[in-house]
Amino acid sequence: MELKTILVTQARTGSSRLPGKVLKEVNGITLLQIHLDRLIKCSKVSEIIVATTVNEEDEIIYNKSIKWGVNAYRGSELNVLERFYEAVKNKNADWIVRVTSDCPLLDPKLVDAIITYAQSHDYDYVSNGLVEHFPDGQDVEVFKFSALKLAYENAKLKSELEHVTPYIINNSDFKGGNLFTGKNYASEKDYSQIRMTVDEPRDFDLMEYLIQKLGTEKTWQEYTNYMIENNLTKMNDRIIRNEGLLKSLKKDTNG
Repeated sequence: MELKTILVTQARTGSSRLPGKVLKEVNGITLLQIHLDRLIKCSKVSEIIVATTVNEEDEIIYNKSIKWGVNAYRGSELNVLERFYEAVKNKNADWIVRVTSDCPLLDPKLVDAIITYAQSHDYDYVSNGLVEHFPDGQDVEVFKFSALKLAYENAKLKSELEHVTPYIINNSDFKGGNLFTGKNYASEKDYSQIRMTVDEPRDFDLMEYLIQKLGTEKTWQEYTNYMIENNLTKMNDRIIRNEGLLKSLKKDTNG
């Protein structure tokens, strides 16, 4: 019997550094639609859900997703773990894939490869971001629904509620825990200096340039090679990776 695998992408208009970023357009197409058009090509995904917030300004994300033929859900802005769990709890999913919509050029073949790796080894959690060697913007997390359910029922720290997977990661054998099996999906080379995510205006400028030069159908490796060959990393190489998570971790220690 084929496993049911649901991909959930987080999307909202609120952003302190670049408000409305996922609705910014390149060649008349929003970054969110580019992101979804690529992910629809995933062969290992049974369903895609856009998980946005109940905030009034995010109604447009919900409506556009439905218009484009993708399911959507609206939930808590701050408790992202709750939003994520509520979006899938009645779907009878075996596996969940978590990505974020500020990564417009996320590679569907990479998503499929990580899903296959996780399912074939029956790991509870697999990500290519436990060791950050893939470009920022090609981050994929694959985990069992049972792991998500356990996280939802037990997570307490702010970092575990504001972000979906820290409870799973922190309690995995990758981190010395014993609740979950966690594995890193490794890259052959270290591409951590490459940014294909959109957090700041400089990121958007780079995405716009890349898409205008190469279109939206290339693999992550082709985009990466082009950036390296043309020295494009200097456009946005001083931006901190995973800044939002780092802020949440500080809240854990500050109370």
